[in-house]
Amino acid sequence: MTVKKNAQTRQGFKTSEFIVYPSHGVGQIVSIEEQDIAGFKLELFVITFEKDKMTLRVPTAKIAQVGMRKLAEPEVMARAMEVLKGRARVKRTMWSRRAQEYEAKFISGDLIAISEVVRDLFRSDAQPEQSYSERQLYEQALDRMARELAAVERVVEAEAVKLIEAQLAKGPRRGPAKAEADEADESDEPEVEAA
Repeated sequence: MTVKKNAQTRQGFKTSEFIVYPSHGVGQIVSIEEQDIAGFKLELFVITFEKDKMTLRVPTAKIAQVGMRKLAEPEVMARAMEVLKGRARVKRTMWSRRAQEYEAKFISGDLIAISEVVRDLFRSDAQPEQSYSERQLYEQALDRMARELAAVERVVEAEAVKLIEAQLAKGPRRGPAKAEADEADESDEPEVEAA
């Protein structure tokens, strides 16, 4: 048996509020329900993810465990947008290891960590193409960040993507000119012959 409760607050969250669920992104609490499961009464947040056409029921007592959080405060959003203008920090490790690190940041639900993934995987038109998996991870992170920015700023998602891309364009970029300069530096080094 399900009993719906209207416009209530539980654990600091209320119905009709937008939230961030780490593994799914921005959703909206549509109701708080009570269900009898195996003889126990369980109170659940009913969260819809409109873009994914998905509904999730999360026990109110488990929200801290799953990492559900409120939308980012304006100061946190401003910091995340500022991160986008920074220099990409790409480690010189194998792609599979970097992909795991990016994935962990992405799934954490932490907006600053997601903005770092967007910054690090962004490629301007002057830069070489990305691999399919890099592009896919970039697009997922961009989508996740844009959905939260859209909810915080109350704009449509396409506008949020434009705002993010405008910030990325302000940052330093590694283009062909830098790659040529690096090659020139390497050719100036004296050659060492093996004995």
